[in-house]
Amino acid sequence: MSESGPEAGETRVYGIRHHGPGSARSLRLALEEFQPDMVLIEGPADADPLVVHTAAETMAPPVALLGYVADEPARAAFWPYAVFSPEWQALRYAVENNVPVRFCDLPAATVLAVEDKGGGRDALAELAAAGGYDDAERWWDAVVESSTDTDTFAAITEAMAALRETAVVEPLSGDTGKSVDSPREPPAGTEIEPADPASGGSQTTGAGVDPTGPPTGGPRTTGDTTADGDQADPGETEPEPLLLDRHTLVREAHMRQMLRKARKDGARRIAVVCGAWHAPALCDPLGSAATDLRLLKGLPKVKAGLTWVPWTHSRLAAASGYGAGVTSPGWYHHLFTETEHPVASWLTKVAGLLRGHDLPVSSAHIIEAVRLARTLAALRARPLAGLSEVTEATRAVLCEGDETVLRLVGDELVVGEALGAVPAETPTVPLEADLRAQMRSLRLKQEALSRTLGLDLRRERDIAKSRLLHRLRLLGVDWGAPTAGTVQSTGTFRETWELRWEPEFAVRVIEAARWGTTVQSAAEAKILDTAARTGSGVTELTGALEFALLADLPGALDGLIADLGSAAAVDHDITHLLAALPGILRTLRYGDVRGTDTSALTHVADSMLVRICAGLPAAVTGLGDDTAAALRDQLDTVTTAVHTRDHAESTERWLAALARLADRPDIHGVLAGRVVRLLCDADRFDADEAACRLAAALSIGHTAAAKAAWVDGFVGGRGLVLVHDRALLRLIDNWLAGLSGEQFLEVVPLLRRTFGAFESGERRAIGSAVRDPDPAGGSTVTTDTDAERGGLALRAVADLLGVPA
Repeated sequence: MSESGPEAGETRVYGIRHHGPGSARSLRLALEEFQPDMVLIEGPADADPLVVHTAAETMAPPVALLGYVADEPARAAFWPYAVFSPEWQALRYAVENNVPVRFCDLPAATVLAVEDKGGGRDALAELAAAGGYDDAERWWDAVVESSTDTDTFAAITEAMAALRETAVVEPLSGDTGKSVDSPREPPAGTEIEPADPASGGSQTTGAGVDPTGPPTGGPRTTGDTTADGDQADPGETEPEPLLLDRHTLVREAHMRQMLRKARKDGARRIAVVCGAWHAPALCDPLGSAATDLRLLKGLPKVKAGLTWVPWTHSRLAAASGYGAGVTSPGWYHHLFTETEHPVASWLTKVAGLLRGHDLPVSSAHIIEAVRLARTLAALRARPLAGLSEVTEATRAVLCEGDETVLRLVGDELVVGEALGAVPAETPTVPLEADLRAQMRSLRLKQEALSRTLGLDLRRERDIAKSRLLHRLRLLGVDWGAPTAGTVQSTGTFRETWELRWEPEFAVRVIEAARWGTTVQSAAEAKILDTAARTGSGVTELTGALEFALLADLPGALDGLIADLGSAAAVDHDITHLLAALPGILRTLRYGDVRGTDTSALTHVADSMLVRICAGLPAAVTGLGDDTAAALRDQLDTVTTAVHTRDHAESTERWLAALARLADRPDIHGVLAGRVVRLLCDADRFDADEAACRLAAALSIGHTAAAKAAWVDGFVGGRGLVLVHDRALLRLIDNWLAGLSGEQFLEVVPLLRRTFGAFESGERRAIGSAVRDPDPAGGSTVTTDTDAERGGLALRAVADLLGVPA
């Protein structure tokens, strides 16, 4: 751990495991004992200006250094830190004691430019196997994390040095296979040991790479890739040797150069904090500086930006794909923060969680679980019960053997979803600064756990929240997802969102910064750019316009409306216009609710309706069954949208167009029947007229299939029509009774589809009506109305809606 250079005073190298609470606690004690005048920490060397922000009161781990390519923000790397990360404790020690601190690993500008990050076997697995453990995580937890002995660092460094002597050094291009002057110079790779938590601490994402999946990009410089190289072929007798790859050698050469620079700058008591795998390579003697310079010469670089971003415990977990991650960040956080009675307090948390899920857990359960965990630790000769003992006690006592409940504990406590926070003054792009300001103004908090947010769009603050969430969705930041609310409402003034903040959203915000400096301007620019792309027709432009209204993007409305008007004028496909019109009418409706000026859109909607009514007679001619069924659905949707708009002239124009179709004998039966049904619903046809038209459709001269299609169009989805209008029911019943066996078999599939779509209660009522065709002696079931009671109900509804009665 400690070496003295000839002219450097004293340098101590602390080989740690990234995100290990035992390492963090021991390191803090070691630093307080050593009192260095300079601290070097494994991390991107160009992040030094960000160190000052770690002293802010509002900086709360877990957080991560985010490095990204300025011209391509999707290419990004993360260096995460939790409160129990040794690097974080080293940063805090240095800042609190005014000790100069520097990062010493390859700068992010180089990490993001390098493609080959190496890979290999897990060095910790070798030490675990030597100690009689089949799991590296359990071995480290037992040997290091349960201890605060500062002498552990020297032992770990010695063990790693022994392992490195057995490693194979990857030949470097231009070399003869000897890349260093001494065995120590081939600093064992951080990426070599992808699964080795002691070898690396960064995650990377790249264009086309899922940031939530296994890191695969340049920044994985600290061994975040997981390799299966340690799985020997059944036919092999010797395991694959450890590897010192080129990327590892380059990284450690840079660390040594940073150490030499610190000595040159006058530091005499230097503490170096790095992954345990690298520790032997940084101990004196450092070897030849010329060799290291040769390794570092000609490294690629990109223009990179760096900032702090919030992180989560789940993203520190190895299961998230983070190779330097740990299996139990929530447990490690507890170990680091709860120094008094950690086992009892942990099991108390578990009990609280289970009680929150309505599971019966008493104080006696907790006492017995603590006793069992301690007994297991004693049987295994452990100084303190670890996660395996606590988990077994939880399974046996608190969960009563239920693995499902145990998984709940694992997800919510052992891993956890704590979300960190960074100071407002942290350097960032203007777009993110605007987002932070809006979040503070609207009192929206980033949270790792999902929560439901209900909005009442009659309130200004709720409207502003809705607009912000819609704008972020447009920019690809899906912080909120619209969902069905628990409050029953048929109006348009309520919205329900499911909110959950993911760390990778920070990258998406930076990526979206190319569209503008504020959330609104960026959303406007992006939606206009999307709409301007080749192939954007009436349907696409209508969707964009509807989204622009939801997000309140006035700067984009005029352009979208103009584009929509132009597209509608040249689109001769009536089905496209029918598909687009409901969205436009919905947009007008939402404009009323949100107070948005959509007067320019009214002209587009009116002109589109005129063109639809003019082209509809030709569009319904000569259609097949599937096309007619699809057009029927469009007619339903447009009719509903026109009535919802409540515009007398538009309603009259649409119903007149439908009436012209009703008198045509050459259109498909599904459409003819549905048009008659729509006109009946609009009080254009009375019951007698509907019965007359149904009788005509079922008369001699039409095929059985055509008659069944007409019935399907007329009653499809509207079973109550037959329940309340016995005359129509008798007509259909008589028609069915008069079919021949062959004709009946021909129409059964269509009728089954028609009547099968009715609710079960509707089908029972229709069956009862057929059995008892005229219970009241009349052809139609009627109901008396009470005008006085109806008036009371209408006044109550008007009061609720805030409109005059």
